[in-house]
Amino acid sequence: MFHLRLTALFAALLMATAARAETATVAVAANFAGPAQEIAAAFAAASGHRLEISTGSSGAFYAQIVKGAPFDAFLSADAERPARLAAEGHGPAASAFTYAVGRLGLWSADPARIGPDGTAALRTGFRYLAIANPAVAPYGAAAREALEKLGLWRAVESRIVMGHDIGQTFQMAATGNAEMGFVALSQAASKPGRKGSVWTVPAALHAPIRHDAILLARGAGNAAARDFLAFLKAPAAEEIIRRYGYDVFR
Repeated sequence: MFHLRLTALFAALLMATAARAETATVAVAANFAGPAQEIAAAFAAASGHRLEISTGSSGAFYAQIVKGAPFDAFLSADAERPARLAAEGHGPAASAFTYAVGRLGLWSADPARIGPDGTAALRTGFRYLAIANPAVAPYGAAAREALEKLGLWRAVESRIVMGHDIGQTFQMAATGNAEMGFVALSQAASKPGRKGSVWTVPAALHAPIRHDAILLARGAGNAAARDFLAFLKAPAAEEIIRRYGYDVFR
């Protein structure tokens, strides 16, 4: 019933704004690039609004927004940065919400490298392990936390190569420059037929990877930005989010 009401509400909103379609610029965490593009296309088709999507690390986007970067909305890979932006006056706190919950995976392009117990793969010989920079990327912070809880951080630290964001980290593992990488589980499963081996890191090994969105001050008067954040809560968007391997909770 809630979804039916939300769908009807959004449909009415679209009818009211169709005659004044606008363009919004949205900063999106790199791990969410795939679903964001698909959701943006569905949103554009339904609303007539246009979105310009920029992808990168959440930490880098936060720094850019604080310095005045021209973004209307921000889809972060954590909850911390949208909360900080709200506290610092860069967006209304009431607009922030969790649009997805991510899962961490240890992935290799080699189908035989990682078995059911990922810790065994981490204890075997390898040259490089890719993780995103924990200082700016939430998945990198989760990877370090998991390694520390497993008691493996010091053992593997000298063989870690860091990507600036989770997209770059995935490419390191996909190209073989690193035999394995801690990536967003959605990256490992987002393309049908993608080869490789993956271990889903137990959620108990790291803090929940909440992905929060916020309407930024620049987008307060932008109907496309406001309506897009509303669309993220609609069943059509939630279906795409779940299909890419994320959890959704309201």
